[in-house]
Amino acid sequence: METKEDKYQRAVEHVTKVRKLYSKIINSTIIVLIVAAVNYYVNDLENPWFLWVLGFSLLGIVIETLKVYGTSFFLGKGWEERKIREHMEKEDNDFIIKK
Repeated sequence: METKEDKYQRAVEHVTKVRKLYSKIINSTIIVLIVAAVNYYVNDLENPWFLWVLGFSLLGIVIETLKVYGTSFFLGKGWEERKIREHMEKEDNDFIIKK
């Protein structure tokens, strides 16, 4: 049986992971802006090589997000049941309106 302390510990770990994700997003944004500024200064964006840095930063952020939230972030537990209920409610509402 899971105690409140175990739940609290898991919540603390999750919040720590989320904080690291946010800090990675902020740091990546700052780095990409700096690299873009250097790219602009060097060649007026004729050759936008800063996009490589942006692409790899986004890839890192996506991977980190999947680590934090898992694949359940997109189609998580109960997604199918929730969509079925929404569809059934919509059909019920349409039936009532048509009467």
